[in-house]
Amino acid sequence: MLARTVTHALVGIDPRRVEVEAHLQGGLPAFAIVGLADRACQEAKERVRSGISSAELEWPTKQRITVNLAPASLRKEGAGFDLPIALAVLAASEQLPPGALDGHAAFGELALDGRLRPVPGALVAAEGARRSGLSHLVCARESAAEVALAGVEPVGVSHLAEAVAYLRGERDPPDVPPPDDDFETLAGVSDLADVRGQERARRALEVAAAGGHNLLLAGPPGTGKTMLARRLPGILPLLGDAASLEVTRIHSVAGVLPPGSGVVRVPPFRAPHHSASVAALVGGGGGIPRPGEISLAHHGVLFLDELPEFQRPAVEALRQPLEDGHVVVARAGGRVVFPARIQLVAAIILLVVRLDPGRGLGGTRQPLRASSSRCEARGRP
Repeated sequence: MLARTVTHALVGIDPRRVEVEAHLQGGLPAFAIVGLADRACQEAKERVRSGISSAELEWPTKQRITVNLAPASLRKEGAGFDLPIALAVLAASEQLPPGALDGHAAFGELALDGRLRPVPGALVAAEGARRSGLSHLVCARESAAEVALAGVEPVGVSHLAEAVAYLRGERDPPDVPPPDDDFETLAGVSDLADVRGQERARRALEVAAAGGHNLLLAGPPGTGKTMLARRLPGILPLLGDAASLEVTRIHSVAGVLPPGSGVVRVPPFRAPHHSASVAALVGGGGGIPRPGEISLAHHGVLFLDELPEFQRPAVEALRQPLEDGHVVVARAGGRVVFPARIQLVAAIILLVVRLDPGRGLGGTRQPLRASSSRCEARGRP
């Protein structure tokens, strides 16, 4: 018996259609997954077998099972293939009615007890399902609100048994919980209302916010450079519909989008540590490239505190994205483009040389101290 279901692989922030084919035939019992699957996909064999058994469904123990992830030339990564593999095996073993998977895609990770876990990139997978002409996406309940943003009907379930009951027609599609309104997070966004003093620094932030300019904050330690930089998103305008969906897509692929949240309306703020590598800043990594900090700050602020402490190659790698507004990560198997239109804010410690007439030209190297100009948070002495 042969059965197919549809899922999508993530290549950067773009979906690629993948057909999951399950074939059952006589012979020695075995379970093989082919189609350029990484280790996480290969380990799906154990999760799928345990999940089907835990859902009180029948595992075809006396047959040879072959699962093909087509196209075979596309590399597949992650645990999002668990659910489509399980549904294809169930359909091939005639535990699902013929045509039950028509019009449906699937995306999710299976636990050993049959529960469904959310995986990064549900929004991108839903957009791929819509482009493929599919109307429903079976996913974890926590990903249902995210899937609904793409215009696809989500089938959010918390257990494999619930997904099977739905596909058998024994239950209606579960209700989709309304997504959290990102406007509520505005209450926790700091702005310049908390700042006392620092008139020139406040003016610089206002000009940068109005014109979309980059900014360099220089001064001795403790004068509020980091505190001022963190308040820049609070005076930026909220993201429009197209920009917010683009930012939400990037955060979904990176796995930093909270479950059940809606589109990101507040401009993001990212502040990587100065030990961050080139791949961490601009994207890349092993296997399929992932977005870096500059892409996670798309339509927002990237703050580099202690700029001289960053590795020189990492800082040099930011030059081209700042000019072009996107990052191109090239690999032997292809290239991936990540959007990266940001405002760069950096901070450095400013040191001055105070000359002591009694000590000649040697002088002493001391940090410039702020006297009357101080930046204090509201309510603090």
